[in-house]
Amino acid sequence: MPSIRNAGDIVGKIVLSYIRKDAFIKGDAMSRRKIREHIFKLLFRIEFNNISDMPEQMQLYFEDNTDCEPVNKEYIEKKYQNILDKLKEIDEILAKATKGWQVNRIGKVELTILRLAIYEMLYDEEVPLGVAINEAVELAKKYGGEESHIFINGILAKVVSES
Repeated sequence: MPSIRNAGDIVGKIVLSYIRKDAFIKGDAMSRRKIREHIFKLLFRIEFNNISDMPEQMQLYFEDNTDCEPVNKEYIEKKYQNILDKLKEIDEILAKATKGWQVNRIGKVELTILRLAIYEMLYDEEVPLGVAINEAVELAKKYGGEESHIFINGILAKVVSES
């Protein structure tokens, strides 16, 4: 299982990551939060469609969401595919962290948020650990149930402690 990146000096890393030019996709003001939301919405679709249908679903998604510049669309597609490539590993990590819960019994919104967050925490060097957790909690507040953000935060804390 991959280890969590060094969480020391996380505040400094968060500040630097947002100051650096590459903290936002070049040439566009679309924030990482908005990009993350697009990835979340695409990942959510795998709960209702076969993986083989996802290329068509992605095309339909971008037809409905015309606010994506080509460079953002490429980034979203790449990160989405990277998450799909690691989905089995992510679900295994999630299963360990949710002892007593079967992954398929977790709400679809919460499951999607957890998958995205675990990917960012363990595999995405561009996203600091604290940012990945905070953004997952914010997604849960926006899209999840009343207590989703508490559940998400607890599971992600468990993932951190077990890594």
